[in-house]
Amino acid sequence: MNSAGFGLLLLVAAGLMNASFALPMKYTPRWAWENTWLVFSFVALVLLPALAAFSTLPQLAQVYGAAGFTLLWHVVVFGAGWGLAQVFFGIAVDAIGIALTFSLVLGTSAAMGALIPMLLLHAEKLHTPAGRLMLLGIALLLVGVAICAVAGSLRDKAKPAAANQPRKNATPGLILAILCGALASFQNFGIAFGTPLLALATQHGAHPANAANAVWLPLFMAGAIPNLLYCVYLLRKKSTAGKFLSVGINYWFLAFVMGAFWFGSVLLYGAAVPRLGALGSALGWPLYMSLIVVAASFVGIATGEWKLSGRRPLTIQLAGVATLIVAIVILARAT
Repeated sequence: MNSAGFGLLLLVAAGLMNASFALPMKYTPRWAWENTWLVFSFVALVLLPALAAFSTLPQLAQVYGAAGFTLLWHVVVFGAGWGLAQVFFGIAVDAIGIALTFSLVLGTSAAMGALIPMLLLHAEKLHTPAGRLMLLGIALLLVGVAICAVAGSLRDKAKPAAANQPRKNATPGLILAILCGALASFQNFGIAFGTPLLALATQHGAHPANAANAVWLPLFMAGAIPNLLYCVYLLRKKSTAGKFLSVGINYWFLAFVMGAFWFGSVLLYGAAVPRLGALGSALGWPLYMSLIVVAASFVGIATGEWKLSGRRPLTIQLAGVATLIVAIVILARAT
């Protein structure tokens, strides 16, 4: 199997892991969202990136010293923007529902995360066959995500409404979801514009498959700050900190599993990008986002999320998934 083919397999595995990382939350009903998300954020954004970096990157201090302040600052800013996106995601879900938020966020993130590195780093390739295939694949990706958004909206409307619950204004939620998608693409910008860090890590003895850990450590440390602060704010506002003491160790273990699955998907993505060729940072992100939507759809079906929605929303969702699969095939041909 060639390098690009192996990279695509890594992306498939990364998409499956990312799509299923939140499943353990279904089994922590006695914790509020902020309890689970605080532990998850610490594990996924602080503990595991630090362990990965210090265990796989020789001479890490020298790598960051050689990188210089400006490069590290760019990565940190991208990380802080990405972390803010996670906060916006939680607010948007409360306003417009999981399905619609998920589709809008991933669609916006996939488009921006691919197009901006392409325009700024590989503009000369836009008029090549690979560049045209990539643009076609991104266009189909956006169509597929839009179809999934319609299906998700219909599914949410099919759910029984809570008694005496006022109708929410969806506009702020829609704006936050789109803004979240734009900021979520900053994760890919960290890799795309932090490529010199990968080269420096390799020069200082790191295996190429682990070089991305030099980017993930500062990026996710910065991204952890808004996540942790928002969780602490909710714990204080809702007085839910006591819930940490009211459960057994299994809740903590499930939150750790969430973090391990999520960061594991990031490690696989970082290992896949260099194998996809010159356009890896532009192609890998929309492929990754598409695979997450496809995998999440099948995970949702398997866990009964569409059970009460009726046939029409599920049929539309499957049509969206089919469109995404075509987009994935086209993007794969561009590698």
